[in-house]
Parts: sequence; C-alpha cells; structure tokens
Amino acid sequence: MKEIRNILGWLGMAEEQSILKDAQKHVEEACKTVSFFADAIKAFIRGDLQAKMSAISNVRESEHKADLLRTKMVEELSKGILLPPDREDLMHFANTLDKIADWTNGSARLLGFIEEKLPENILTNISLATDIIVNSISKLKEAIEAVAKNDLKKAIADCSEVDRLEHDADDQKKTLIEAIIRAKMEPATLLLTYQLAEYMEGVTDKIEDAADFVKVLAIKSK
Repeated sequence: MKEIRNILGWLGMAEEQSILKDAQKHVEEACKTVSFFADAIKAFIRGDLQAKMSAISNVRESEHKADLLRTKMVEELSKGILLPPDREDLMHFANTLDKIADWTNGSARLLGFIEEKLPENILTNISLATDIIVNSISKLKEAIEAVAKNDLKKAIADCSEVDRLEHDADDQKKTLIEAIIRAKMEPATLLLTYQLAEYMEGVTDKIEDAADFVKVLAIKSK
C-alpha cells in the first residue's frame, strides 16, 4: 500500500481527531476574521462609524480565537504520534493560517485609525480589494474541504484560483496606490490609507501561502 505521509494519512486516526477538528476550526476562524473585516470596510464606505468599530472589534476577537486554536494545535502536535515531517508540515500550516488572521487584524487596526472621508475612487478600489480577499479565502476553504474529501482535482483547481486572485490583488494594490498618491488628503490619512493598501494585499499573500501548502499536499497524495 502506498504510504501517504501527510494530513490524509492521519484523517482516520482516532488519536488525531482532536487535531483535525482544531484544524478545521482554525480555517473557519480565519474565514470569520476576513468576513468581519469585510463588514468593517462596508460600514466605513457608507459612513457608519459605530458599525465600523464594532466590526473591527469582531476582527480582533476572531483573530484572538484563531491564535488560541493555533496554540492548541501546536501543543497537540508536539505530543502526538505523527512522524516529524508530518508534524512540521502541520505546524507550518497552522502558522500560515494564523498569519492570515494576523494580517487581517492589522488591516482592520489601520482602518480604525482612518477618520477622514476618503475620495470615492479610493473607496471603490478598497471595496474591490476587499472582494478579492473574500473570494480568495473562500477558495482556500473549498480547497481544504476538497483535500479532506480526497477530491484532489478540485483542491488543485481551487488553489490555482487562489493564485490567480493573488495576481489580481497585486494589480488592484497598484491601482489603489496610484489613486492614493494622486488624492488630496491629510498626510496622516494618506499614510494610513497607503499602509492599508499594503496590508490588504498582504492578506492575499498569506492566503496564497496556505493554498501552496494545500496544493503540495494534494499533489503528494496522488
């Protein structure tokens, strides 16, 4: 029998079910963090300060939950029965997922400091960048679910879509930054908005990193 030295090799092990459940929860929490950030962006665009700050608070709480799940996974992996390569792979995956939540929280934190009403073209481009992040993490989640179901073809296709979206995010960041540097804004607002553009593109980078891991996992399992 072919030896599968990755996540698929321990999906059925009763001893590792708690780790699997935590991994799934970790993915879901990263998705929630992005979803709350999208809520904050929508509230900011429509000028609802209270809703924006409430959503930012939700991002922070969700990121904290994701961090706790990562810590629990690492603790379980450190004392589990997995071989060192498997353990290292899963720890790397857990840390990558956690970075998605971290960078999303960083984006939300920057958004919280922006009080000035931004020009419409900048708001439009921020909205487009947010849509890319949401679509990207949705595809990552689908890829992970596909691997768990051993649907490797779909997993690889979903990861390829994440790659495409990351390239879209790069282009969108350039467009957004061009709009920012040409806009008439207070220096502090300009700097914060520029940093927000950088951080938002960074979120898609981290999602792509996680998708790369899933793609390798799927290819190794063929």
